[in-house]
Amino acid sequence: MKEIVLPPPQLEGKISLEAAIAARRSVRSFTSQELTLEEISQLLWAAQGITGPKEYMRAAPSAGGCCPLEFYVCRKDGIWRYRPQGHRLMLHRPDDIRAPLAEAAWNQNYIAQAPVTFAISAVFSRTTRRYGERGRIRYVPMDVGHAAENLLLQAVALELASVPIGAFDDAAVARVLNLPSEEEPLYLLPVGHPKQR
Repeated sequence: MKEIVLPPPQLEGKISLEAAIAARRSVRSFTSQELTLEEISQLLWAAQGITGPKEYMRAAPSAGGCCPLEFYVCRKDGIWRYRPQGHRLMLHRPDDIRAPLAEAAWNQNYIAQAPVTFAISAVFSRTTRRYGERGRIRYVPMDVGHAAENLLLQAVALELASVPIGAFDDAAVARVLNLPSEEEPLYLLPVGHPKQR
């Protein structure tokens, strides 16, 4: 199985958290410039990287440390699954699926134009086995919100842009991403260099 060990994340950036919050906007127009592995590494670390001595100690909080989220990196060389353990990417599927993914998201074509779209899915059972139905309707949605906001703010700090997308055909997105049966798609986050207006 093809694997990419990601560069280590940086713990100091060019702008403050407050400046990133003030500058965050939903952007739907990107240049064709690719993201570097350093940028992808930093974005994934901010969203779901391990930040403590235990595997459940992540950059974004998770109810009960259940960590139900899975991250996929969709780019022209395929779909890559993020593994926080070892901070690495594993090749999930070798196809460029950004255009079909845009179609599954009701033709939001900027998904196909962005150099990278991060897809977040959840294995609900990791949380519901501890918290029951409350895990499904309350805690997992909170988890994905925390992780997505971290990624969005990290994008701003890297002078990148993004837009969170929750409007899509769930079954079609799951098919395009070739998700395992226990995973459900929750969010799409296209990221790229913003076009100047």
